[in-house]
Amino acid sequence: MRHEKRPIKAFAVGIYDGPHATPKEASEGPIFLGIKNVTPGGRLDLENVKHISPGDFPKWTKRVQPQENDIVFSYEATLHRYALIPNGFLGCLGRRMALVRPDTTKVNPKYLHYYFLSSEWRATVESNVIVGATVERVPIKRFPDFEVYIPPLDTQNKIASILSAYDDLIENNNRRIALLEESARLLYREWFVRLRFPGHENTRITDGVPDGWEIKQLKDVAALTMGQSPKSEYYNSSGEGLPFHQGVTDFGFRFVSHKKFSTAGNRIAEPGDILCSVRAPVGRLNRTVDKIILGRGLASIRSKAGYQSHLYYQLRNHFFQEDIIGGGAIFASVTKKLLSEQGLLTPPENIIKQYEDISAPIDQQILNLTLQNQKLKTARDLLLPKLINGEIPV
Repeated sequence: MRHEKRPIKAFAVGIYDGPHATPKEASEGPIFLGIKNVTPGGRLDLENVKHISPGDFPKWTKRVQPQENDIVFSYEATLHRYALIPNGFLGCLGRRMALVRPDTTKVNPKYLHYYFLSSEWRATVESNVIVGATVERVPIKRFPDFEVYIPPLDTQNKIASILSAYDDLIENNNRRIALLEESARLLYREWFVRLRFPGHENTRITDGVPDGWEIKQLKDVAALTMGQSPKSEYYNSSGEGLPFHQGVTDFGFRFVSHKKFSTAGNRIAEPGDILCSVRAPVGRLNRTVDKIILGRGLASIRSKAGYQSHLYYQLRNHFFQEDIIGGGAIFASVTKKLLSEQGLLTPPENIIKQYEDISAPIDQQILNLTLQNQKLKTARDLLLPKLINGEIPV
C-alpha cells in the first residue's frame, strides 16, 4: 500500500542551515562538522575532524546546535550526504551543511534518515537542484516543501527496525575491521618503528638502523604505475568498461568503491594493488579488489617480492600525514621520480616474511568482512524502497 506523501515541514520542528563562514580552527574542542565527515552511506566519519575552540562555540551555534536525532545533510557542492546525530555529540554545522530536526511525535528519525538515503528521495532532490557556475545546490528555502512518504508511526518504527538490523551487522563488521587493522598496524610499529623485531636482543643498532637493514628506494621494492586520465567522453556511470578512479573521492576505510567507469584507459591497477594519491591530498592510501583504470591523481604500487601486506603498512607509516612525505616535506603533488625515490627502511627478507605471515591473514579477514558488508548493503538497499513504498507490508 502506497503511503501518504507530505512536505517535510509537516513533521519537522525546524530546518536550519549552518554558518556561511569558517571559524578559526582549534587543536581540540567541539567538532566543526563538514561534508567530508558524512559518508555516502549515511554515517558520520569522525576519524579526521576539525575543531572549534570552546570560546568560539557559542557564536557558531547561535542559530542551531546539532542534537541527538537531528539529521544533518549537505546542500551544496557534494550532495546526497545524510547522517543521524548520535547521543553525546558536541559540535556545530560546517559550511554547506544543514539539519532537519524531526518531530518525534510524528516521525521516527531513523525512518526519515533511511528515506533520505532512498532513490525516491534522491530523485526528488535532483529535480530541485540549482546548477550554478561551479557547484550544484539544493535550495534551502524550498527544502521544507519537498515531499516524503510518511506511513503511520508504528509502521515507520517497524521499517526502521528491519533496516537497522542490517546496519547493526554492518557496524559490527566495521568494528571488527578496525580492530584487525589496528592489530596489524601496532605490530608493524612494534617491529619496524620501535625496532622490537624478532631477534632484536642480539642485533646491533647504529644510528637507528639495525645490522642487516638498509634504506631502499620504493622503486627497488615495488612496481609503480602512475595514472593518466582518458578523455571524459569515455566516462560513464552505467558500468561499461572498467571502474575508473582519478582521486580519493571514492576511497573507503581501506578499499575503493566504484561509481565511475571508463571504456578507455591504459594505466591499470590490478586486484590487490595499493592506491596512492599523488595530488593533494598526497599520500592517502587505499586498496583495490578489482582491476581498475587509474586517472592522473593516483598511482598503483605492488610489491616485487609479493609482500604486499608489509608494503601497505610500511607506506601507511611512511605517509604518516596527508601531504607530508617521510621526513616531513610538504607536497601538493608528487612526480613518479619523487615517489619512486622515497627511502624506506627495509629489514632482511626473513623478518619481512615473518611479518607477512601474520599480517596477510589479517588482511584477508578484513577483505572477507568488507565483502560481507557489501552484500549486506546491497540487500538493505534493495529492501529499502520496497519497504518505504509499501510494496512489502510490515
